[in-house]
Amino acid sequence: MSTNRNKPLVSSDAPSSVDNHESVLMTVAQRARLLIMALLVIPTTALAGWSLYEIFRPNGVTELEIAQLGLALMLFGWLSMAFWTGIIGFTLQLFRIDPLSLKKQLSKPLATTSLNQRHAVVMPVYNEDTQRIMVGFEACVRELVQSDEADKFDFYMLSDTRDEAMAEAELRAWQRLTTRLGAYANQLFYRRREQNSHRKVGNLKDFCERWGAHYESMIVLDADSVMTGERMLDLARRIEKNTDTALIQTIPMPVRQDTFFGRFVQFAAHLYSPMLATGLSFWQTDSANYWGHNAIIRIAPFMQHCGLPTLSGRAPFGGEVLSHDFVEAALLRRAGWQAYLLTDTTGSYEEVPSNMVDYAVRDRRWVQGNIQHLGLLGVKGLKTTSRLHFLFGAFAYLSSLVLFSMLALGTADALIRATSAPQFFSSQYQLFPDWQIARQDMMMVTMWGTAALLFLPKLLGIVLALIQRRSDFGGARKLLSGAVVELAMAVLIAPLMMFYHSYFVLSVMVGHSVKWEAQAREGRMVPWSIALKHTQLMSCLAVAWGVTTWYFTPSLFMWLLPVLSGMVLAAPIIRLTSSAGFGAMARRFGIFVIDQEVRECMALKRVRIGMQHFALTRQKAVIPVLPESRWTPMVTQALDAEPLPMRPAVNPASS
Repeated sequence: MSTNRNKPLVSSDAPSSVDNHESVLMTVAQRARLLIMALLVIPTTALAGWSLYEIFRPNGVTELEIAQLGLALMLFGWLSMAFWTGIIGFTLQLFRIDPLSLKKQLSKPLATTSLNQRHAVVMPVYNEDTQRIMVGFEACVRELVQSDEADKFDFYMLSDTRDEAMAEAELRAWQRLTTRLGAYANQLFYRRREQNSHRKVGNLKDFCERWGAHYESMIVLDADSVMTGERMLDLARRIEKNTDTALIQTIPMPVRQDTFFGRFVQFAAHLYSPMLATGLSFWQTDSANYWGHNAIIRIAPFMQHCGLPTLSGRAPFGGEVLSHDFVEAALLRRAGWQAYLLTDTTGSYEEVPSNMVDYAVRDRRWVQGNIQHLGLLGVKGLKTTSRLHFLFGAFAYLSSLVLFSMLALGTADALIRATSAPQFFSSQYQLFPDWQIARQDMMMVTMWGTAALLFLPKLLGIVLALIQRRSDFGGARKLLSGAVVELAMAVLIAPLMMFYHSYFVLSVMVGHSVKWEAQAREGRMVPWSIALKHTQLMSCLAVAWGVTTWYFTPSLFMWLLPVLSGMVLAAPIIRLTSSAGFGAMARRFGIFVIDQEVRECMALKRVRIGMQHFALTRQKAVIPVLPESRWTPMVTQALDAEPLPMRPAVNPASS
C-alpha cells in the first residue's frame, strides 16, 4: 500500500505523494497546531480568571467565590477554545487559505477523474416517516444514476423499523420506487432486520459483515440526508485517491425549514458553519471527527478497527456505546488511518427539529452519549485530538450545568451578604475599618471580555459573509436583517437551552437512561399544553429566583434579568417560534434567507417535488431480493490494549 501519511486532503486531483522534506515539515507543523491553540487558549483563560479573582479579592475570597472561580475557569477555557477556533477560521477564510496545507486555495478543478472501485450509498432508518425517507433516498439515487459513474454505485436502505404498519409502507414505497427507476432498480436493495440489536451501530455492522466486501467505501446517509451527485462523486474520488484516508466528513447544512425556530437554526448554520469548520479543520488536521452521516468511510479499516464493545459498568459510562460516531473516528485514527473534515459546505444537507421541544428531545439523546465519552478518555493509544473531541463533545452540554451552577452560587453568595451584617473590623485592635470595595472597573472589563468571547466570532462571521457570500443570503440587506434577528433569538433562547441541558446532564448522572426513538422531521406547531408541560418547572424556578433577588439584592436582579426573562417566557417562546406562519412571515421580510432558497439545487428540488407527489403502490408488497452475502466479521476492539496494526485497504471487489 502506498502511503502519504502527512499529505493534506486538499482536492481530488492532489498528488498521491509528496517530497520527503516537505512531508517532515508538514508533520511538525500539524503537531504544532495544538500547541498554538494551547498558547492562545490558556493565557486567555488565565486572564479571564484573574479578572474575576480581582473582583473577589479586595473583600476576601469566600468559599462560595472559590467555587465560582473554579467553575469560571472551566467555562472560560471552553469559551476561549471556541473563540480562537472562530478567529482562526475567519482569518483563513478571509484570505482564502486552505486550513490543512495553509497554502492559497486553488479553484476547484473539473471532476474528470474516473472511479476505479465500487462504492455503496447506505441509509439506515428506524421507524421513520415513509414518505420522507423514500423521497430523500430517491433524490440521492437519481443524482448518481444520471451521472457517468452510475455503474460504480449500489444503494441500500437498511431498515430497523419495528412498527409493522411502517414496515409495510416501506415495502410498498420501495416497490413503487424500483418500478419508477426501471433498469437502475438492480442497483437498489432494501433490507429489514428481524432483530434490531445495538441500534444504528448494529444496523451498519450487519451491512458491512454481509455485503461490505463488495465495496471500497460507503457513503452513510441519515434518514433526513440529501446529497448532490457532485458531492458524493467528489467523496468517492477523494477516498480512492488518498489511500491512507478512512473517513471524510462533510458539513451537513440544514434545509427545508418552515417554522421560525427551524429557519433560525438553519440560517445560523449557513452563516457561521464555513468559518467555524475552517478553524476546526486547522487544529484537528487529519484527526477529524465523524458525525454519523453525510460522510464517506472506507469499509476495510472500518471493519478492522471499529467493532465497538459493550462497556463495563452502569450508565452513564457503561453499556452500549451510544454516540458511536465519535468513537469510530477515534478508533480509526488510533489505528493510523487519516480522517478529514471538508470545509466546503455545498452539496451536503440535512434537516433539523422544527421546534424547541423536539430540538431538546434530540439533545437529550446526545447528552448521554457524549457524557459517556468521558469514560473513554483513557482508551489506550488514542490521539490527543481524539481525546479533545471526546472532552469538548461532553462539555458542550456540561458547560450549561457549569454556567447554571455559577449563577446559583453567585446568587447564594449575594443573598448571604445581603442578609448578614457587614463586618468592618476583622481583629480586636484594628484602628481602621475594612470598607467593602466594589471593583467596578474590573467588573466592566470582565463583562465586556466575556461578551467578546461570546459574540465576536458571530460578528466576524457576519462580516465574512458580507464580504464573500452576501448573494447567498439574498443580498446585504437581507443578510444583515437576518443576522440581527438571529443574534436576538440566540440570546433569548440561551437560558432555555441552559436549563434543559443542565437538567439532562443531572438526569444522566443519576442513572436515568434514554430511549433512542426516531426524531420528528417535519414541522409542527407545539400545542400550548405541551409547551407548558416542558417549561413549568423552569418558569416557576425563574419566578422564585427573580422575586428573591429583587427583594434582597436588586442590583443582582438586574444582572440576572436577561436570563430570568427567557426562563419565565419559555412557554410562549416555544409556542410562537414553532409557528410555520411566523416563519413564512419572516421569509417574506427577507429574514433567515439561505442560499438554497435563492438558488435551489436539483437534489433539493427533487425532494420538494417528490414530497408533493408521493404515493404508495396498491399492489401487495413483496420482500425484495438481496445481493449475495460475502460474510466477513467485524473485529471487536479491546479498548484497554494496543490497537490492531494498520493493514492495507485491499479492494475486495477486485480480488
